[in-house]
Amino acid sequence: MFDQPKDFCDESSALHALLVPLPDTAFDRPTQFKGWTINDIIGHLHAWNWAADASLCDENAFQDMIATLGRSTRQGLSLLAFEREWRGNLAGQALLSEWYGFCQAMTDRFTAADPKMRVKWVGPDMSVRSSITARLMESWAHGQAIYDLLGVERVDTDRIHNIAVLAVNTFGWSFANRGLPVPDTAPRIRLTAPSGAIWEWHAHSPDNLIEGSATQFCQVAAQTRHLKDTQLRVSGDIATRWIDIIQCFAGPPEEAPRPNTRFKASDLKQN
Repeated sequence: MFDQPKDFCDESSALHALLVPLPDTAFDRPTQFKGWTINDIIGHLHAWNWAADASLCDENAFQDMIATLGRSTRQGLSLLAFEREWRGNLAGQALLSEWYGFCQAMTDRFTAADPKMRVKWVGPDMSVRSSITARLMESWAHGQAIYDLLGVERVDTDRIHNIAVLAVNTFGWSFANRGLPVPDTAPRIRLTAPSGAIWEWHAHSPDNLIEGSATQFCQVAAQTRHLKDTQLRVSGDIATRWIDIIQCFAGPPEEAPRPNTRFKASDLKQN
């Protein structure tokens, strides 16, 4: 038994509860994340939840999806266009219902799986535990744009510990992914959890420190906030270089959003 499938389902349930009262027309509203609509975000989550589930239960189906994506991109389609085509006419509450029902079903399948078993992914293979943790992170990160659009302050729980661990574990990868040399020593990280608990890693690195809110650290790692929009305290050369390029999600290097461009809709931002 491992906790990550339930944490994924709980995060999905929180996002579902936020969206279920909305009319279908609200799902066409663009967010601060690349102008993606709510439909785009839920469709994106659904497509890659489906892919993660297929990698666990039906590897051939997973490989077929990835092959179709490859053909689409070679024909000039963007990832977003592929995902829109993949989900067909699903939108609004119908899409929300399909996504959420699938979240619940895949939670049961991941819960029953061996967390150490290896499964395929777009990049390197990963463990079942890492696969569902990545789905939790994606749901939490993309969900931020929806909470921001609707002007709702998300109340996090300590399940974001999974995301903080993912960020810590991708320290070296964040450098290597950009073709940069990986520092010999990772910085000390000291975070205050939503519960008030203290989470700490690499206490042996006193000269490099990242300290502050666990929520804000995860926001910066998932690139839903710029460092300057947080109260995180960063000191030391290695810590400073890492926080500038931190990326806890797979794929080519992405740049953090510019300061003051991601915020809760009810917040007034001044440059």
